[in-house]
Amino acid sequence: MIENEYIFTSESVSEGHPDKVCDQISDAIVDYYLSNCSYPEKARVACETMVTTNKVIIAGEVRGDGELENVDNNKIEDIARRVIKSIGYEQDTFHWNKVDVSINLHSQSQDIGRGVDALEKNQEGAGDQGIMFGYATNETDVFMPYPIKLSHDLLKELRNKRITKEILNLGPDAKSQFSIKYINGHPAGIHSVVLSVQHEEGNTPEKIKDIVLPIIEEIKPKEWALPYDNIFINPTGNFVIGGPHGDAGLTGRKIVVDTYGGICPHGGGAFSGKDPSKVDRSGAYVARYIAKNIVAAGIAEKCTIQLAYIIGVAEPISIFLDTHDTAKIDTQKLIKNIREIFDLKPSGIRRMLKLANPIYEKTASFGHFGRESDKDGFFTWENLDKINELKALL
Repeated sequence: MIENEYIFTSESVSEGHPDKVCDQISDAIVDYYLSNCSYPEKARVACETMVTTNKVIIAGEVRGDGELENVDNNKIEDIARRVIKSIGYEQDTFHWNKVDVSINLHSQSQDIGRGVDALEKNQEGAGDQGIMFGYATNETDVFMPYPIKLSHDLLKELRNKRITKEILNLGPDAKSQFSIKYINGHPAGIHSVVLSVQHEEGNTPEKIKDIVLPIIEEIKPKEWALPYDNIFINPTGNFVIGGPHGDAGLTGRKIVVDTYGGICPHGGGAFSGKDPSKVDRSGAYVARYIAKNIVAAGIAEKCTIQLAYIIGVAEPISIFLDTHDTAKIDTQKLIKNIREIFDLKPSGIRRMLKLANPIYEKTASFGHFGRESDKDGFFTWENLDKINELKALL
């Protein structure tokens, strides 16, 4: 048999990347509305953030009840400053206590509200039209592709060691990239690693490489060798000017980082800054939930699923399923049972995955998928509680 060998690459960005700063501020505002509405399921947020040199701009539409009927600009500003401080920005060009914060939030459009809230047979309509994709693979223990998993893992460890001061003189802004060699569709080793990380004056790529090498060894599979010359640290030689001063940031510009690293198709919408009535977010979460449970149940080695919604309509208009020629049961039978096992209406997704809880700021860095669900209700779409129902189909 002729071996089909190829290299696939994915990247991640740190919590201090300008786009991720924006995602975290936007999602912290979503959490604020969900936390403080009398009826969290009625909270509506579509919030965009932009950052640049000592400037934060927040815009969008919101809807709350009680004290939240009117936008409290002071509260929103406090949220933005808290997020920036937690990331660690205290630079002259971007400082949590010195940035100018401009807030331009207004009430939700009545036309959108009418479509979402109009209850036919007591079912909420989808908050937008669109397509969402979910994916899972059995190549890692978290059912994520190796390239994006390792890219996230490296940056998470760098952040942890920076926060605990195990590593000094590095800044919050960073990007990682792992290229993985595949043979006949299965991961077989690391081809190369790229890391660009903000640092203080005087740190050289060689010094940073010595710091990073033990972390790479810690996160990668032990049996995979990595040629020293294929590790590229700060390829330009210097990364002192970083963060929002080095590059402006916007909510929703890292959607491939947020999902599967480009290894499968992506829907048209971003996640951050949106309450769960927006199926851009909740539809993508339930699609991951379905795909992961299918793979974990042993029905397929890989699974890509697409859901399509119409604004104001509860049920998805279509479901597409691709098990990459690894399924043990008929695809059409599986789609039929997906509709029976999983409630795919926006209200059903919200209840099933407990999406009315303020859980979103934590999703806005290091990816929305492949994370550990916990007793506090974070990352519920990573639960494997539908395995037995799916195994019964075999």
